Amino acid sequence: MVSDGLSTSLLMDFAGLSQSLGARHLSFAGNGSAVGSGKPVCAGFSSVSIDSRSVQQGALFVALAGAASDGHCFVEAAFKAGAAAAMVESSKLETFDLTNIAKSMGKDLVVVENTLRGLQDAARVYLERFPKLLKIGITGSSGKTTTKEIAAAIISAEKNTVMNKGNLNSETGLPLSVFEVRSHHEAGVFELGMNRRGEIAELAAVLKPNIALITNIGSAHIGILGSKQAIAEEKKNIFSQFAGNGIALVPEDDEFRDFLGEGVKGRVCFYGAASFAELEGTRSLGLEGSEIRWAGEAIHFALPGRHNLADALGAIAIAREVPVSRNAVKRGLESVRPLFGRGEILRGRTTVIRDCYNANPESFEKALEFCDSLDWPGRRIYVIADMLELGGNSRSSHERMGRLLAVSKADKVFLYGNETEAAASVMAANGVDAKPFFHTRSMGELSAALDAFIQSGDLVLLKGSRGCALEQLSGLLVQPQAGMCTGIENAPNRGYV
Repeated sequence: MVSDGLSTSLLMDFAGLSQSLGARHLSFAGNGSAVGSGKPVCAGFSSVSIDSRSVQQGALFVALAGAASDGHCFVEAAFKAGAAAAMVESSKLETFDLTNIAKSMGKDLVVVENTLRGLQDAARVYLERFPKLLKIGITGSSGKTTTKEIAAAIISAEKNTVMNKGNLNSETGLPLSVFEVRSHHEAGVFELGMNRRGEIAELAAVLKPNIALITNIGSAHIGILGSKQAIAEEKKNIFSQFAGNGIALVPEDDEFRDFLGEGVKGRVCFYGAASFAELEGTRSLGLEGSEIRWAGEAIHFALPGRHNLADALGAIAIAREVPVSRNAVKRGLESVRPLFGRGEILRGRTTVIRDCYNANPESFEKALEFCDSLDWPGRRIYVIADMLELGGNSRSSHERMGRLLAVSKADKVFLYGNETEAAASVMAANGVDAKPFFHTRSMGELSAALDAFIQSGDLVLLKGSRGCALEQLSGLLVQPQAGMCTGIENAPNRGYV
């Protein structure tokens, strides 16, 4: 029972895990046992899902107990959608009458103590069935997704490569991404994210990377971990599964570089502009990206800004360790295009730099530096929203935001959200010399104020945390002029979290 377009490899590779599911006490990943139909389950699963709405025929549905809803409520719906079995928690069997549901529908249950751990264990066991796969892990405070996309583009120029889709980098996203691996893949590039202490170590135990890279240590999630030192300690856990032959890639100019490289059970390489003999120089092309001179070749890299250039160097560092040829580096870099909300350039009524997928003090300063550096003939308008998850550092970080905006090249600043009130207070303190700014907590007010102010030829920066959803302003800002293509086709057709 394999869905159209799915390789049979996943079904066959699950056979060893699932062929005995009819037994009462199966030692499945996560110390699970199987109950249900009383007959052997199908030879394997076509896929793995944690959302009953996306279940494919023959899938394993994993019922996760979340803060907003409990996946055990949707086991029956998953079976009706075609799931072959469901992974459930033993403590939920009676509460949701799961055994009777499974028996009545001729389905099976994989019973574990904790379904999140079960999902992660199953992914780890599954991945171990591909010993020849070169596993690459990427983490850091910012630039993870971009670095992953660039690295995959370079490596895939010569090798069959798999990677996380979008930003599926979490405690559930990474395991689900692992199940995309097939026998023909030679390399896997996976991003590891975190929003709690211990998460990177858990994900590293699933992936067990051969090559692992840290992009940087910044203030993202400092509200959760408390300090940049704690963030560095957490991110360093991406190297925790090395057993002597792993390769740790650490940015040469990061303030935590020595700490990140200390005590790693593998080879530590510091990467950056000074570490590549092939790198002969770079040149900014403004909104068109950068030119990279690499081993005698001029490469057009379409992602603008020095921060994206730093991500490209990280990707190159990975590619050299794979290794791939210089030609693959060129082909990969030239194929990369901006992702949604990560430095996209939209053109129309105004020219928009849409950089609102996430925000922290470091990424805000980089975006501001880039926009100020542009040779722009018209007005500059900076639309800045809250930087979230900064905890006790939020007020001081937003006050610094205000000071930087006050001396920026913006002709007017639009501030949105609760946290940016601190930035507004700093800007207002300059009195008659204050840079023109507008602050609101209402998206409707922000939209109306922008609509009244913007004019053709303006450059608009949209920068804020994902939860502020500044992309809602895109349509307003790039209303097309006659005969003009807006570039709005870059917008995604799916939701992001």
